[in-house]
Amino acid sequence: MTVDTRQLRYPGQALLGQKALVTGAARGIGAAIANALAQAGADVAVNDLVDPVDTVQQCRAHGAQAIPLIADLAERDQVERMVEEAVKSLGRLDIVVSNAAYSDRELFYKANMQGFERTINVCMWAPFYILRAATSHMLERGGGGSMVFISSPHAYKPIPGAMAYNMGKAALDQMAKTAACELAEHRIRVNLVHPGWTNTPGERKFFFEDELMQHGKALPWGRLAEPEDIARGVVFLCDPGSDYMTGSTLTIDGGILLPYQEMFRVHNRPKDA
Repeated sequence: MTVDTRQLRYPGQALLGQKALVTGAARGIGAAIANALAQAGADVAVNDLVDPVDTVQQCRAHGAQAIPLIADLAERDQVERMVEEAVKSLGRLDIVVSNAAYSDRELFYKANMQGFERTINVCMWAPFYILRAATSHMLERGGGGSMVFISSPHAYKPIPGAMAYNMGKAALDQMAKTAACELAEHRIRVNLVHPGWTNTPGERKFFFEDELMQHGKALPWGRLAEPEDIARGVVFLCDPGSDYMTGSTLTIDGGILLPYQEMFRVHNRPKDA
């Protein structure tokens, strides 16, 4: 029997009583993460550049306390106010998930610098502002906590037309791993998630619908990731049962990094070769 894993939900209440902040959570991966954390028992502060009303309502439907926090994460003062408001409303922060992203696709030597710089600001500086503000809070209360940064294979794959995004994600990976080193003594865990090609509204910025679905069918697992696939990995990392994991990178990509294109050459090789 084939099981549609997209319909599976994270079991139990592993995060019962935990307080979480998720950025970029009005839609896509961020919305799925906020929902998964709420299903696992956490109360959630939901951030986005626009009012994340739908995500907040969905989290509340799971019995969680959920609050909206509108902020432009490229602005340090807004990030600091956002973290303060999350702590004030929820009482503390045990979990922080930095998910917000921005990207344009242009050759670097032709790129509009406004979009190029915003990509860097949202993908690199914003996670640092969040890391710094959340760490200050966690240290003030005596340490402990879990932070997860949603990165990308772009951190090490030089995808053409995405130089700013590649740069931002590469910096993000080094930031998170350095933070994991510096915060281990305070029992603050810092981990990364590398999603594969995921079926989100943001992908429609770069691909037509039929084109996107066709690309998904060509992947080793035969489909694009769904946001819920990524969200379950985040819940796993935030689970107190994953206490021994810090500085780790969890790849959830349906095998996209496997040498599957080379396999076609093996299958198609003449029998007498």
